[in-house]
Amino acid sequence: MDKLHRVPSLQALQALVAVAASDSFTQAAEELCLTQSAVSRKIQQLESHFGVPMFVRNSRSVRLTVEGEQVLSTAQKILEQLKVLESRISPQDRPFRIRMHVSLAVRWLLPKLTDFYRRYPDISLSIETVATEVVEPSSDSDAYILYLPEPSSDPTCLNLFEEALIPLCAPGLVSGTQPLESVEDLAHFPLIHRSTDKHDWKLWLAANGGLLLEDYRQIPFNLDELALDAAARGLGVAMTDMTLAQESIDRGVLVVPFGSPLKTKGVYSMYLQPSAALHPARSQIMQWFAQQTGDNNLPTDPPAVP
Repeated sequence: MDKLHRVPSLQALQALVAVAASDSFTQAAEELCLTQSAVSRKIQQLESHFGVPMFVRNSRSVRLTVEGEQVLSTAQKILEQLKVLESRISPQDRPFRIRMHVSLAVRWLLPKLTDFYRRYPDISLSIETVATEVVEPSSDSDAYILYLPEPSSDPTCLNLFEEALIPLCAPGLVSGTQPLESVEDLAHFPLIHRSTDKHDWKLWLAANGGLLLEDYRQIPFNLDELALDAAARGLGVAMTDMTLAQESIDRGVLVVPFGSPLKTKGVYSMYLQPSAALHPARSQIMQWFAQQTGDNNLPTDPPAVP
């Protein structure tokens, strides 16, 4: 058969990826549960197929050649595509994978998981968290949750809850020698931010007759988790979403010193990925998430990826 119609074996491509990742034939052999000589033969097969060496070898290390770098890039893409394909075609033995911001996972989802697993003890959720402000979809996820500045009409989207901003502080700040009882009292306490853009406090102060943000002492963070923990320790007054803080309020760790929640039109929404359609537990999972919102309008499946 003409060489152009032959392709390298997947085992050889796996061996190349493993050796390149570890810079060691010995470590690659351990990872692949093969002997070192077997890994060497796999690499030799690639070198014979392409007619060029894959690695420059010396007594201390191995290093990819220019041609080896090109083969590695393609090998990584092929293996990743096969991994995604397998998870789509045979999802029965894997958890339903949801990607979301870490603060949302800790503050909103985690307190609800006891109810989920009580209802569905045989279904497993895999929660992947990110700390970036924007949650990007991933090929390894079945769904992802992100913040939108306004509700979406996308039929593949389930709006979970609306954003409502509220000031929060430790109980001791309300009953201290210099009590926190009104907007005017904020001048005596640092304002704690949950994001570097400080947008939430700016919005709330403007709506509630406060001073300019620059007129207050400030403690900036980039996560709700950090901001709320700092507030619970009495460092100042945090501004965050009412829903994300509800468990801490219920436990008495944080209190709302004054004011009403300010609705911003923002919403936290859940989007399905094409792989979700093939997961056998998708309908039960989405029904449960819809129940958390009080909305029975389930999202439709997105178009399958060709």
